[in-house]
Amino acid sequence: MTRANGRRVGDGSASGGDAVGWATVEAEVPEFAAAVRERFGLYRHHVLATLRKDGAPRLTGLEADFRHGELWLGMMAGSRKVLDLRRDPRFGLHVNPGPGTDLAGADIRVSGRAVEVTEPGLKARYAAKAKPPEPFHLFRALLTEVVRTSVEAPFMKLEIWRPGRPLRTIRRTSEDPEVLDA
Repeated sequence: MTRANGRRVGDGSASGGDAVGWATVEAEVPEFAAAVRERFGLYRHHVLATLRKDGAPRLTGLEADFRHGELWLGMMAGSRKVLDLRRDPRFGLHVNPGPGTDLAGADIRVSGRAVEVTEPGLKARYAAKAKPPEPFHLFRALLTEVVRTSVEAPFMKLEIWRPGRPLRTIRRTSEDPEVLDA
């Protein structure tokens, strides 16, 4: 079900939150969205987490692609991640960390639900620009959370966006009381 504002209802996380397309992120927090998209663009391959049949996590490589106001997840035909997402559409996507340990450009992760695209015209439109190896499976990412982690000395800075909520920024150190008491 879709509301007039373009948000999908009932496609959210286990807590029942909404899941939205990438265009909503860009509209609600444009500077944050631009930083996230730019960071994804530094490398071609990223890490996708799906859930196996037994509920265990599966981590695999993936090319994420931003086009037409959407975040697309393209996959080889018949891959295990396709089977995972068909069974349980929840996913996590972590940006390629790149070389080094300094969090240059930040650490990014997004999570949500993947919706398989089966409409031939839409797949053809995507394939005409992206040129994926054929045959392929295509999923549209509906997002429930986008997190950007960076270093802002002496703090670790977390920026967290969820549909329908303002961008939240947390600055913390490993000496914060709640961390030390954990």
